[in-house]
Amino acid sequence: RKITKTKTAFPTDDALRKIVYLATMEITKKWTMPVQNWAECISQFAIQYGDRLSGAL
Repeated sequence: RKITKTKTAFPTDDALRKIVYLATMEITKKWTMPVQNWAECISQFAIQYGDRLSGAL
């Protein structure tokens, strides 16, 4: 919310996705604890986006 509230409009949905992705990448640099339930999350991502995750697993 902090990232998107200063913007009044996004030209495309992809522009919004890009800014959220970049904000996520920036904040993950500060994370020190492992992600809880990551195995469950990655299995759901594999179901939804299996074709994109084949090299990342």
